[in-house]
Amino acid sequence: MSYVDQFYAKIDRILQQIRDEQRENIEKAADILTETVEQGGIIQAFGSGHSFAAAIEVAGRAGGFVNSKAIKEFYGTNGWFEVIEGVGDTFIRLVDQRKEDCFIFISNSGKNPLHIDMAKYIKEQGNKLIVVTNLTDSQNAKSLHSSGKKLYEFADVTLDNCGDPGDCAIDVPEYGMKTGATSSIAAAYLLDSVVLQAIENLVNKGIEPPIMKSANIEGGREYNESLLEKYNDRLNRV
Repeated sequence: MSYVDQFYAKIDRILQQIRDEQRENIEKAADILTETVEQGGIIQAFGSGHSFAAAIEVAGRAGGFVNSKAIKEFYGTNGWFEVIEGVGDTFIRLVDQRKEDCFIFISNSGKNPLHIDMAKYIKEQGNKLIVVTNLTDSQNAKSLHSSGKKLYEFADVTLDNCGDPGDCAIDVPEYGMKTGATSSIAAAYLLDSVVLQAIENLVNKGIEPPIMKSANIEGGREYNESLLEKYNDRLNRV
């Protein structure tokens, strides 16, 4: 079977596993987003390196909540400092964090100090935290943080991306390597499901969800600007 066909089969398996095993956690995470919207808070998403792709899947896109933002690393999105303990503890204190906000952290391994420092601080402040990770891989990994903890241990809700160890799913036996990373697709699938469930929760409560329209449709940009007035002072902060 070709690499591409193997990848399709693997992704089909992962998405089915998510549907079979993660629905309850998706609903719990959606409850957190629902409460955040009701309280006028901000949904703040963070991922280092390629996990930043999942953070922007949540934030600032058509069909998503306008009261959402991706926390951008001050040194870019390469994940260079994620293994240095103490960086996250300093960085998270720069973030505009309020009691009505919730956070979504994405890390495939969940073992690096950057996320753990930040998660520890968030929970000390009393905010809700949703974590997207490879739960089996993370449970078996050795933490690089002095506490010995992994990211999922700070979560109010953990969403398992159901991937293979090391993320890549396709063997290249001729050269002893693997390819075909699955975590980005799985994280988007999980988080889009959470957003959709939260929107449905609000609709069922008779609350109009603050949802962005595409800026490329007629009137979309003007509609978004009217929604942004409520949150603009916060969405443009760290």
